[in-house]
Amino acid sequence: MATFTNQATLSYNGIRVSSNVATGEMLEVLEISKTAAPDTYVPGDELTYSVALVNTGNTTLSGITLTDDLGGYTFGTVGTVYPLSFVEDSVIYYINGAVQPAPNVVPGPPMSISGINIPAGGNAVIVYRANITEYAPLESDAQVVNTVTAGTAPESLATASETVTAASVANLDITKSMSPTVVSENDTITYTFDITNTGNTAADTTVVLSDTFNPVLSDISVHLNGVELTAGTQYTYDETTGEFETVAGVISVPAATYTQAADTGVITVSPGTTVMTVSGTI
Repeated sequence: MATFTNQATLSYNGIRVSSNVATGEMLEVLEISKTAAPDTYVPGDELTYSVALVNTGNTTLSGITLTDDLGGYTFGTVGTVYPLSFVEDSVIYYINGAVQPAPNVVPGPPMSISGINIPAGGNAVIVYRANITEYAPLESDAQVVNTVTAGTAPESLATASETVTAASVANLDITKSMSPTVVSENDTITYTFDITNTGNTAADTTVVLSDTFNPVLSDISVHLNGVELTAGTQYTYDETTGEFETVAGVISVPAATYTQAADTGVITVSPGTTVMTVSGTI
C-alpha cells in the first residue's frame, strides 16, 4: 500500500502561508502471484512459470510491464550470473482465460514482457518457460529463487517470487570396455565397467549390474574398485548361459561434486565413479 502527501499554499498581500501536510494511502489494485512446474530441477531441465495478475480496481490497467530477474545473483568479481534462461517464443498471454496475441518480449536477462492490459475486476495470466543454466546450484536441496515485478511506474509495482529446489537424485551412466579386444580360444579377457554418477545423491542399495557374456566365460574373478567380490553372496554367475548379476546393494556409486569457477561463475560437475572388472577364460 503506497502513501502520498499533499500540502497547499495560501498567498495574500505578499504573505505565503502553508497548510498542514495531508497524508493519504493508495490502495493497491494490482495483485500478483507466481508458480513453477515442476518445483524441482536437475541439470538441463526446462521449467514452466505461470504469473497471475489480478486487477481489483474499477478501471482498466494498461501498458503493464512484467520483468523476471531469472534468478540472477552476484558471484564474486564476475558480477551477476543467471541460473535461468528464458525460452524464446514460449510466452502465452491470457486475459480472463482467453488467449491474446503475443506481447512484446525482451529475452534478457533479465526478461521483460510489455504491453499487458488487465480489465477492471479482471485478470491476466502470463505463461512462459525457462531453462536451467550452468549457473544453477546443483547440491542436494540447493535453490533457485526468481522474482517477477509488474506495474506501470516505480511507485505502483507488485512483486512475487518462486523457489525451485535441486532434486536429490542419483544420475548414473555406465561404459563397458574389454581388454584385449583381439583374443584366441582359452585366452583371458577382462571386461571393465565404469559407472559414473552426476547426481547429488549417492546410489547404493538398489544398484544391480547384469550382463550376459558371449562367448561364455569360465573361472571368472570379479573386482569392485580393486576389491575382489565373493561369488554367491555378492554376485551370481551361470557358466552355462554366461548370465552375470551383482547382488543389490553391493555396488555403491558416490554423489558428484560441484565446483563454481571463480573467473566465470560456471558450475562444473565432477562425477562420482565406481569401477567393476570381470575377468575370465574364453
